[in-house]
Amino acid sequence: MSAQQISRSLLRRTVQRSQNLTATIDTARFTSARRSIHYARSSISAITPSQSRRRPVLHPNHQTSNLPKINGPSTGNKRSIFIQTESTPNPDALKFLPNHRVLPENFPTPFLEYLSPRSTLAPPHPSPLAAKLLNVEGVSSVFYGPDFITVTKQSDVNWAHIKPEVFSLITEVVTSGEPIVNTVERTSGAQDAQEGGGEDTLSYNEEDDEVVGMIKELLETRIRPAIQEDGGDIEFRGFENGIVLLKLRGACRTCDSSTVTLKNGIESMLMHYVSYTTPVISWTVSLTLR
Repeated sequence: MSAQQISRSLLRRTVQRSQNLTATIDTARFTSARRSIHYARSSISAITPSQSRRRPVLHPNHQTSNLPKINGPSTGNKRSIFIQTESTPNPDALKFLPNHRVLPENFPTPFLEYLSPRSTLAPPHPSPLAAKLLNVEGVSSVFYGPDFITVTKQSDVNWAHIKPEVFSLITEVVTSGEPIVNTVERTSGAQDAQEGGGEDTLSYNEEDDEVVGMIKELLETRIRPAIQEDGGDIEFRGFENGIVLLKLRGACRTCDSSTVTLKNGIESMLMHYVSYTTPVISWTVSLTLR
């Protein structure tokens, strides 16, 4: 073998050894790096979807119940109220509707009317609320229906001046839960101080003849609901020779403009519902206001 061939053989072996050494070093480095990555992965817990969406939870402090409430002290002894105000055909009268009865249960009559401060204090049915309302300058009368209150003012007084005070007085009494009407025993021979405190004039009476009974039934079922809707009521005063005597109360008592309409309406109903059983050819309704 020539010297040149020997040199080439030695060079080839040297290069091969160098390549093998480099490959061994690279393999060792790769193995070491791979072990490091595996260790890092094993030391870090995986992030699950529930963990990635987890948010801090605010737990209530149970001691806050001792703190004062924003709306003030508890009103356990007061009722929640909603008082609605309605206009009536009478511009001088307003109808107030609280969310409960105004007159007591089983009251003998469907209405009470207070026309003077004295009537609010006297037996048999004094009313502290009516006394306060009639003490408001410009208020002329207070009317209680089964579930509404009608306040009538003087014609020369503006509602804008007195309505806030009237509303406040009604709200105060209704909220407190105090009775709106009291019942006290009257002295012997004394007359009722309030209007309408006696027996209901439209109630059934065994002494009524057939025609009067039909008139009362018509007034009770057809006329009274409409008048109560307008903040008033009606009384039956008698029937004689085809003339029906009635008296208006509440908002209707001082409403001259609606009297003619109401009179004509009642006469038409009497002609339609009652005439076929009676010899009365024409009906006349006499309405007493004040």
